[in-house]
Amino acid sequence: MTIRVFLCMSFDTIGSIVVQMKGFELFGECHAHISMDGINYVKCMARHINGPDEAHVRACLDAYRKQGIPFVRDGGDKYGVSKLAKSIAPEYGIEYRTPIFAIYRKGGYGSIVGRAFENMREYAALVDEAASQGADFIKIMTTGIMDFNEFGRITHFDLDAAEVREMVHIAHEQGFAVMSHTNGKTAFLTALEAGVDSIEHGNYIDQECIIALSESATCFVPTATVAKNLMGRGLFDEDVLARIWSASRTVIASAIEADCLVAIGSDAGAVGVMHAQGALDEYDCFCEAVADEKLRDTCLKRGESFIIERFCRDS
Repeated sequence: MTIRVFLCMSFDTIGSIVVQMKGFELFGECHAHISMDGINYVKCMARHINGPDEAHVRACLDAYRKQGIPFVRDGGDKYGVSKLAKSIAPEYGIEYRTPIFAIYRKGGYGSIVGRAFENMREYAALVDEAASQGADFIKIMTTGIMDFNEFGRITHFDLDAAEVREMVHIAHEQGFAVMSHTNGKTAFLTALEAGVDSIEHGNYIDQECIIALSESATCFVPTATVAKNLMGRGLFDEDVLARIWSASRTVIASAIEADCLVAIGSDAGAVGVMHAQGALDEYDCFCEAVADEKLRDTCLKRGESFIIERFCRDS
């Protein structure tokens, strides 16, 4: 079966390459954390404390290369692992984009992947620091994550609408696109209104959110495979995981039907989501949600092209 993969050949040119795979269409990975290994976060982070574990990074990049995935957008980390990955990814024929680290409000959710701020002056300083380290875009954390044992519960709601608007404005003024880690209806609508360029995860949203998304210039990266891949592992409440996956499937179908910008991003590195395989698993989620191959893949290609073009810092 002949399939196409979109590849960023340069900052302003989208090229395409043809690879041979079996049974499905392959896209890039638009949300990964190369600092993590998909198995044990604590043990993996311990390998990076004294500096990024280059052997781990190269193994992940090699997995992407072997799977024929030429584009990866990272979600950042606090140890410089994605920065290292970006520097050596060309050796593997991979275009790698990273925010270097995510930015979150002190006391809120985000220490797992980033740096904290207490006020807008500190936030702006972190944007400057990301720029100095070669960040391709800025990632902000506006909420926490799902509680996998209680359906509908988000662990943190950390930023108000005015703060999100100001954060996006500061990043855009510096020529950066903004990736927003966001869950929950109100936070999702707030991020859209603020003009973020992509929303990651977006759990527990509804049709009002889908309509607003369809009217925006924001790309949605649902990372649905996280909950699905946790099912059957005995780590969390199985009924809750099944409900989360069912809700994600419904949202994906609605977003594609509404012709929203949507892209494949698996949160690779999260528990149960392996690098390279994660993108394939996420595509399977989309296939389960939307049977119409032409409709589904046309939408995903458009979303990925947007990610590739937009998530490069303006020179």
